[in-house]
Amino acid sequence: MARSRRPTQAQVVPDLVSPSWYRTKVDPAEIRALMQKSDAIAGRDTVLWLGGMFVFAGIAVALWPSWWSAPFWLVYGVLYGSASDARWHECGHRTAFKTAWMNEVVYQLASFMLMRNPTVWRASHVRHHTDTIITGRDPEIVAMRPPDLLRIVLNLFGLVDAVHLLRRMFLHARGRIHPDEMPYLGERGRKSVFRVARIWLLIYAAVISLSIATASLVPLMLIGLPRLYGAWHHVMTGLLQHLGLAENVADHRLNTRTVLMNPVSRFIYLNMNYHLEHHMFTMVPYYHLPKLHGLIKHDVPAPERSIYAAFRRLLPVLVKQLRYKNAVIIPALPKGATPYAPEVERLKPYAA
Repeated sequence: MARSRRPTQAQVVPDLVSPSWYRTKVDPAEIRALMQKSDAIAGRDTVLWLGGMFVFAGIAVALWPSWWSAPFWLVYGVLYGSASDARWHECGHRTAFKTAWMNEVVYQLASFMLMRNPTVWRASHVRHHTDTIITGRDPEIVAMRPPDLLRIVLNLFGLVDAVHLLRRMFLHARGRIHPDEMPYLGERGRKSVFRVARIWLLIYAAVISLSIATASLVPLMLIGLPRLYGAWHHVMTGLLQHLGLAENVADHRLNTRTVLMNPVSRFIYLNMNYHLEHHMFTMVPYYHLPKLHGLIKHDVPAPERSIYAAFRRLLPVLVKQLRYKNAVIIPALPKGATPYAPEVERLKPYAA
């Protein structure tokens, strides 16, 4: 049976509006210890991130227009167009740095790199955590069912998201809010939304003008285009957060996935591969998520062993969903874990 790609508010299950989420029982003292934030750790990772961008961009510009510059542009692009996603996320939660203004500076910078209006997307992400993968409520569902694979492939190069966000930028610059944003964006902060959009458009206009004046793509390769050619890593890892898992449930163990990743991807992604842990205990900083994983692993599904293993399990489910089948992954729980709520019974006929 075909399902709507974009459920409306009328399709929301009333009992699942801001539900009471299941959370593994742990010693509150241990969680408080893991919630401690560190300027030193976040500062180190930020210096490595921005320093890496500076070094690779410098080499790429020095080698331009030789093809020898391509690998350096690719690395710079990932640091700009993908690593910024994780920094946007953590600093948006205000959990990376202990000092508030440091979170805000990095959040604003990363928001610009991603073309995500900082006020709109902070509100959007709050709703994502309140109503995770609840159709008609969560504005950050990556792919509705059946999944639009062409859209996903195009987004590996930022082609869909960037166009969408650029349109929103022009809309906001005209002093308007999109109807999709109204349910989670209140009246407060709208002036900031409009002001930021206008400033950003001036910056992009200046970069384009400089590129035309110098007859060179270098200014755009440094600002703007990395949002396209560097997006693939954050799209790849973002797909693994929730895709193929259950919708409309109140247990993150059913709708959120943890994947073990290589050290490079973990740096780019700021440990958000421990995504189930993050959703269950949102205020634990990224650098404590591996410890949190060890604390609750007795009560949550075993993580996928690698990015490859996660996609190997996910792709057959997406193929079934393309055939309008309600296929869904129901992760197995370890022995002794708290069982899923009885609502899982409605999912079992569609288990893949």
